This record gives sequence, C-alpha cells and structure tokens, in this order.
Amino acid sequence: MLTQAQRQFYEDNGYVVIPGLFSPAETARYRDHFMDLRREPRPEDDTEIVLTGNDPIKRYPRLIKPHKWDDVARHWMLEPRLFDCMTDLLGAEPYAAQTMVYFKPPGARGQALHQDNYYLRVHPGTCMAAWLALDDCDEHNGCLEIVPGSHKWDLLCTVDADTTISFTSVTIPIPPDAQTVPVRMRAGDVMFFNGSIAHGSQPNTTPDRFRRALIGHYVEGTSEQVSKGYQPLWRRDGSTLVLPQNEIEGSVCGVWVEIGGEPAIEMVGQELKVRRRGE
Repeated sequence: MLTQAQRQFYEDNGYVVIPGLFSPAETARYRDHFMDLRREPRPEDDTEIVLTGNDPIKRYPRLIKPHKWDDVARHWMLEPRLFDCMTDLLGAEPYAAQTMVYFKPPGARGQALHQDNYYLRVHPGTCMAAWLALDDCDEHNGCLEIVPGSHKWDLLCTVDADTTISFTSVTIPIPPDAQTVPVRMRAGDVMFFNGSIAHGSQPNTTPDRFRRALIGHYVEGTSEQVSKGYQPLWRRDGSTLVLPQNEIEGSVCGVWVEIGGEPAIEMVGQELKVRRRGE
C-alpha cells in the first residue's frame, strides 16, 4: 500500500505522513461525531490533565479509549487502511490497543515531549501510533512536533515539564544537537510514528482554530507484553486477545550522559512517574 520512499522515510526518521488517507467527507463525519460526544461526560474521562484557571481544555478534555463504548471509534481503530499501512511499515500485522481524541481548542496548551512506549511498555518491539488530523494543523494551532531519528533511542526517564505551556506535567530531555520539527498536516492525513520517537506539541495560539485529532495506538504483532491498562488488544477482524501483563513499577529507563564527548543514553532503574488509570 505504501511506496518504497515512504517506507524508507519511516525507517530513517521514525514517522511518515500518508496524505489524504481519509476523504474530506469521512474526516468531517469523524470531527462532527466526536464534537457531539464531547458535550457530555464520558466513561474513563482523563484525570491526568493539569488544569489551570479558565483553561480551554476544561471544556474540551481529550477522550480516553472511546473504542470501549463508541462504535464509531472502534470501527475506525480497526479500519483496514490503517492496518494495511502499519503492516507495510512493521512487516507484520499489529494489534490495536487504544484510541484517543484530542480537541485542542483555541488558546489550549500543548503537550510536552514524550515517548508513547514509556506508557504502553510493549516488549519485545514497540507500539505505533496512527494520528488522523481532523483539522488542518500547523505551528499556529499546535501541530505535532517530532524529533526525527529519536525512534532509535531507548526509553528516557521523565523530568518535570513546564505546565504553563504543557497540559501534562512530565517531559523527556533531549540533547542540544537534537531538533524538533513541526509536522504540518491537512485534515484527512494520517501520521504513523514509532512508539519510541520523541514527540509533542506547542500551544494553540490561534483565536478561532481547533486542532482536533483521532489517534490509535497499536502493538507489534510479535510482542508478548503490554501494560495491563491497554488490555485487551484487538485483532483486525474485531476479535480480542490478552498478552501477559507487563508490570511497570521499577522499570528501567535512560538518562543522558556524555561518552567520548558525545551524548549517550545510560539505562537506570526508576519508577514510572506518571500512571494512567487502570495501569
């Protein structure tokens, strides 16, 4: 389904954007559907967001795991186009683990740099995200930012984030020579990215533009462990399976050190600083 150039870009950089994977009509239906859902409290609403004052996120907190109770989210999570792309990138069919919807209204804070597999703890291998843009996104309304090539890093220990610009309270440090790049996308584009890649976003500084996204997290099909909060996993055909639970307290993570004048990651033991409900 993907071109050789797209597969090579993913291998080199840890992410790739597939333009127009979903049509404008499909994308609009998803956008309208989740805006309707967000008007009422929902099961498993997020409890890890750091809220302040008249924070716009109070009106539009992200939806966590809507596939558990919403048919539209579950059907999208199992969409064949997503599975086909990921199978091309991974070399084997993945399992679906969870869904999320981000709304990011005007004035909302961004999210500090993080690595998804720090939370999913997939092993062996890693997780993969499919990030569908429901709006055009750029630096002004807080598009995703990626550190190209960081998918080759080990999982890093977290440090405190600046919660004046991030709605989450932890981040990961990056060395001085590592650069984040904004990933501009059109509504209907899907970005696939490796679970170890460092990514985040800046605040939405526009007065009137949302930056909504529908996101799925997936597990490599050869994996044997995943954090228990992401069970059960889903096969493409809608059947479910459970992998052995991966206990994450006391997990090993990395810190930056200098070896021979170059930054390197040294692995240490550290408890997970942030826990999501059910983990």
